[in-house]
Amino acid sequence: MSDCTHDCSSCGENCAERQGESPFQIKPLREGCRVGKVYGVVSGKGGVGKSMVTSQLAVTMQRRGHNVAVLDADITGPSIPKAFGVHGRAAATQDAILPVITGTGIQLMSVNLLLEHETDPVIWRGPVIGGVVQQFWGDVLWQDVDYMFVDMPPGTGDVALNVFQTLPVDGVIIVASPQELVSMVVQKAVKMAQMMNIPIVGLVENMSYITCPDCGKKLYPFGEGKTQQAAEEYGLPLLARMPIDPELAQLVDQGRIEDFHGSWLDAVADKL
Repeated sequence: MSDCTHDCSSCGENCAERQGESPFQIKPLREGCRVGKVYGVVSGKGGVGKSMVTSQLAVTMQRRGHNVAVLDADITGPSIPKAFGVHGRAAATQDAILPVITGTGIQLMSVNLLLEHETDPVIWRGPVIGGVVQQFWGDVLWQDVDYMFVDMPPGTGDVALNVFQTLPVDGVIIVASPQELVSMVVQKAVKMAQMMNIPIVGLVENMSYITCPDCGKKLYPFGEGKTQQAAEEYGLPLLARMPIDPELAQLVDQGRIEDFHGSWLDAVADKL
């Protein structure tokens, strides 16, 4: 490859010039554990509602009768436990960690479930964070999981690379918001997935519109069609448009995301 950097640890290509084995290997699950499909929920930037989409996807699949788990890989900005109203520390055996079970039976693991205080900051370097993600996969006693959703950190940094290289990811869902930078943001996420040979399930546009409480008309505060254009540019399906919904935000703040009503992500669930 003419543009090869000879840094095989940061490359997903299986070329003839590949030197030795990657230092990143998929860690086996604990004996007796099972995880079926693994999907990463990613975004090219922060603040687009990636964790909201992850939480709703998990709830949607659980309602369809599947056993679901969420691995919170956003180590420095974990928000999954709060959305599900889970507080306190996860229990452990002598050599493994037990996932926390939500009210409807979704299995969770997040760094916030290991800290003494959930408001404590995580000030760790990249390799340490990457090791924690691997432990969340291989040292947690995941029980008969049909679908696992990995809430990825925003951007395309060390942790995202580590997840793609150490977890058996079956595909990614890209979350974007309908702003002027959407094309560039989507492009970053798409290119990273392609470099790591990870299939892209499709795009989800969050904060797409507001529904008028009086007349029911959809209002588009950021404009309409930007994410659709980005999806068409890269040959990807735009699977969902999610509204700005104060009631949904309130449910998350109250730790009651499992009580949400809506079918916005049904098309995404149909493709998994």
